[in-house]
Amino acid sequence: MSKEWPLWEVFVRAKNGLAHKHVGSVHAADGRMAIEAARDTYTRRMEGISLWVVPSASIVASDPNDAGELFEPAADKVYRHPTFYSIPDHIKNI
Repeated sequence: MSKEWPLWEVFVRAKNGLAHKHVGSVHAADGRMAIEAARDTYTRRMEGISLWVVPSASIVASDPNDAGELFEPAADKVYRHPTFYSIPDHIKNI
């Protein structure tokens, strides 16, 4: 059995209305300890209002080699793309 504590991925939300962003990792024995380690490591200067910690072993990721197979089916759903709308010239950002 490994004597090293599990690795936890840390996400911080800077302020209300924003998404949590991945900022790094910490080793901790449990979730509570991971939150405290994340707080001490990643929010020392009041950088956030919310923390998430997730055991790294629980993260499932797609393989970049499968990107075509995984994401190409969205290409046949043209109604999801705003190509059929004309945007007035005075509108700068959508």
